[in-house]
Amino acid sequence: MHNKAHDGEAVEKRGDLIIFRGLKVRSAKLGITGQCDIVEFHRNSNGIALMGFEGLWHPYPVEYKRGKSKLEDCDKLQLCAQAVCLEEMLCVRIDSGALYYGEPHKREKVTFTQELRKELEESVISMHEMFKRQYTPKAKKKKSCQSCSIKDVCLPKLGEAGKTSVKEYLEVHLV
Repeated sequence: MHNKAHDGEAVEKRGDLIIFRGLKVRSAKLGITGQCDIVEFHRNSNGIALMGFEGLWHPYPVEYKRGKSKLEDCDKLQLCAQAVCLEEMLCVRIDSGALYYGEPHKREKVTFTQELRKELEESVISMHEMFKRQYTPKAKKKKSCQSCSIKDVCLPKLGEAGKTSVKEYLEVHLV
């Protein structure tokens, strides 16, 4: 499902819609970087100019997920982080985006509320604090791990192996 989404070379124009795939984003303010699966730019008089395209365009991030909608906000926070990065990079306000879930084959609109933005900022601050302390929180294997895109390199597998050293694990998974 992600193969086409991460094709950074692909830019597609369909009338009043431009689709960028695999767009790299960053926020100097939050100290984060990432890559958007899809950023749709919709023709909009309150949008921004895009080099090589006539008119004004407003960004709308779309994140692809294999499974289905979750009770936790982790997917919404990821999408919000992408929007915040795009806002900083493009000097535009983004009020919403979408999560596309592969299991029901549906988009779920996400509104970037002040509460969600605050939760994102608190999470990022916490992440930076843990990094400064060189602290890695213990990961717990859950049912949701099966649909995770990094399940093959995730550290909860160390707990299953029991006798595998971190050095051996890294040699196997990072070579």
